[in-house]
Amino acid sequence: MTNNILIIQTAYIGDVILVTPLIKAVRRCFPEARIHLMVIPAAQNLVENNPALDQIIVYDKKGQQAGLRFFFRMLTRVRRGKYDVVLVPHRSLRSAILAWYSGASRRVGFNKSAGAFLFSHRVRYIQSQHEIDRNLSLLASIACPSGKILPEIFATEQDHQVVEQQLKPVVNSDRPFIALAPGSVWMTKRWPAAYYRELLLKLVSANYAIVMVGGSEDRLLCETISQGASGVVINSAGALSLRQAATLLKRATALITNDSAPLHLGSAANIPIVALFGPTIPGFGFYPYSDQYAVVEMDLPCRPCGIHGGDRCPIGTHDCMVLLHVEEVFQKTIQIIKQKKDHERDHQNRRPAS
Repeated sequence: MTNNILIIQTAYIGDVILVTPLIKAVRRCFPEARIHLMVIPAAQNLVENNPALDQIIVYDKKGQQAGLRFFFRMLTRVRRGKYDVVLVPHRSLRSAILAWYSGASRRVGFNKSAGAFLFSHRVRYIQSQHEIDRNLSLLASIACPSGKILPEIFATEQDHQVVEQQLKPVVNSDRPFIALAPGSVWMTKRWPAAYYRELLLKLVSANYAIVMVGGSEDRLLCETISQGASGVVINSAGALSLRQAATLLKRATALITNDSAPLHLGSAANIPIVALFGPTIPGFGFYPYSDQYAVVEMDLPCRPCGIHGGDRCPIGTHDCMVLLHVEEVFQKTIQIIKQKKDHERDHQNRRPAS
């Protein structure tokens, strides 16, 4: 009998969003089990309201809990959890050691993990698969397989109230709004600010309101892009929690974003997404998981230059982003919005008359 399950995902915010379908699948498969999730502090807000979880273990591995002393404390805490199953989507050696030290009889991770030798069950890492499907394959290897499960973020009533207040200018204008997410931790993943500025002006001219989304570190960038623009433009960067940003995106007509965490928030909102890929490629498995999306990218011999991006272009050109034209992104956005409207109209027409 499986009583206690631990999922370890202490990577980036986007990775934690993409592990939420696994959480849901585990709860479906083991409805009576206690399910714990280990994440970094930045990702806690995303999952602390998830009804499938019994406990969240926050591991500040690069902050207040950095170093061996705190790692040994975390090892002890994991051992005390008496887990039967540990699922490890994260491919680091540290995560594998935590799984091994737990004493769980079933320790499931990927064969490409740095600590794969510490797992009792090694699952083939298929790079062409979406990360969500790869994560679900961990559970399928020991229990019940699952179909497509969208990522989910669970908002509180307070989250909804904060978003309503943020969107008041848009609601009062009666304009549909498009969300722009111009930031990224990695500089090479950023489409130039001047391009976002030009796109914003084209969208405003097409009678769309604009809401800029991102973290507090993106606020100045968003101000630079939106400064002085006529029409309804809201800079929500740094003003919302991750849960609130996801709640806001559910109201958006579309999202235009770099390959960064907002892309995955958009997948959780299941809205049309236009994703701009530069140093990375969709083939890594981190493309949008929504029902409608478009990718804009250049076919260059230097791509991809890394799985995460970097602080500067290795060859000094940044052509992978500079050569993505504003008009193409604009047209892809208009096209994907039209596709959604056509889909909704067809669905409405197929409904039987009451």
